[in-house]
Amino acid sequence: MKNRIVLCLCVAALVILPLSCSSKSGSNAQNSLVAGKGQAKYVFLFIGDGMAMSQITSAEIFATARSSKDISITRLGFSKFPVTGLTTTYDAGTFITDSASAGTAVATGNKTLSGVINMDVGKTQQFKPISEYIHEAGMKVGIVSTVTLNHATPASFYAKAPSRSNYYDIGVQLAKSNFDYFGGGSILQHSGRNGDQQSAIEIAKANGFTYVDTTEGFNALKPGAGKVIAISPRLQDDGAMHYELDRKPGDLSLADFTRKGIELLDNPKGFFMMIEGGKIDWASHANDAGATIHDVLALDAAIRVALDFAQKHPKDTLIVVTGDHETGGMTLGFAGTQYDTFFDKVALQTRSYVAFDDEVLKPYKARTSVNNARLADLIPAIKESFGIDMNSLTDFQRQQVEFAFQRSMGNEIERSFAEDQYLLYGGYEPLTVKLTQVMNQTAGIGWTSYAHTGVPVPTFASGVHQEIFGGYYDNTDLFFKLASTMNLKVR
Repeated sequence: MKNRIVLCLCVAALVILPLSCSSKSGSNAQNSLVAGKGQAKYVFLFIGDGMAMSQITSAEIFATARSSKDISITRLGFSKFPVTGLTTTYDAGTFITDSASAGTAVATGNKTLSGVINMDVGKTQQFKPISEYIHEAGMKVGIVSTVTLNHATPASFYAKAPSRSNYYDIGVQLAKSNFDYFGGGSILQHSGRNGDQQSAIEIAKANGFTYVDTTEGFNALKPGAGKVIAISPRLQDDGAMHYELDRKPGDLSLADFTRKGIELLDNPKGFFMMIEGGKIDWASHANDAGATIHDVLALDAAIRVALDFAQKHPKDTLIVVTGDHETGGMTLGFAGTQYDTFFDKVALQTRSYVAFDDEVLKPYKARTSVNNARLADLIPAIKESFGIDMNSLTDFQRQQVEFAFQRSMGNEIERSFAEDQYLLYGGYEPLTVKLTQVMNQTAGIGWTSYAHTGVPVPTFASGVHQEIFGGYYDNTDLFFKLASTMNLKVR
């Protein structure tokens, strides 16, 4: 009997041991996979915030539908990468992560709670992001995002904070960092929540950063400029870059910021650049399929810039593309269209939900009293912005749009039905989100949420050591995989 117990314990130990060591031994396991192959010298990590297969496939279908009625897809540059993996995204407290805990997982290899950046669940222990290891190894580091630079995902690569909402503190950490290039959106609350603290921008300048926020200043940046913070000259909601759908001729794009990053960071020791398409997430929160798709295409354009660089350095460059989570529960299919989709309808949209609010609805509300408000006044702008012909809608759809218009104007209907506001409109402007919903339904696109979902996200890889990014693994493994490709000694 005693021998049987010993034998069972030994077998149990053999079974349990590999599983129990998976988190901390990830670095050694991955390093053994790439030993002797040489390190990745130029590493690009592209993160489509809120991007999973539905967002990617929608962009691919749309790219075809713009010019053809063929039932086919136009593959994006990154979806043609030679290696594809599937990545789980749950965090330490929930199966549906947020960008802070997801960013922490990717940047440090650790699980934490939603809202926490690079700290443990007790908010006492700090985690070191891979970007710091890379910088200590002598490589240059760049952080680019279409949203504000102290938002959760970019912050995960340079800051530690118990709350992602500590924007000023995170902005000061950016300013005091010695990373080489920050580009894209602005620094939110750079003078504190009440505007009464020393500006993080001034702190950055005192720390040796060159700060530019004009196109002329951006174009004038050349190698040897030193540490740089480059802000898009034209900004949208809360200081982010404009949605690609709203970008005007001459406005800087995510591809422009990626190209400038390569120009400034390129050096004999190599570089790492994290580039985030952050407004894929914001558009998906609002269930705005048009804005979502165009921002996925903008991310793809930035990735193509990295691919052009990789062609010149094929033995030294690694490009990894992933999402931090899915947003909106986007699906290809809607009950009202059954088995049909009409993505050509998406091409008729010319404004994002934010631009419609700012350029059409807010000015109308400012100049029009509730008693004088008429939906008919906005019909031309609705057609121009969303391609929606009110006469082609069903009676039910027209009633929904009229109802949402009345709620947006703030009349009795708004107050009487306040408790269902979130389920109907997600906290967004009722008329605007109803118009995006009608456009989605007409195109055959569905949504389940105004928040994130818990589905895995795809990860694509191309370049040196691309093979280790295949398979089905957790988002924390990305930290160890990236570290191994650069032969970094982590933890």
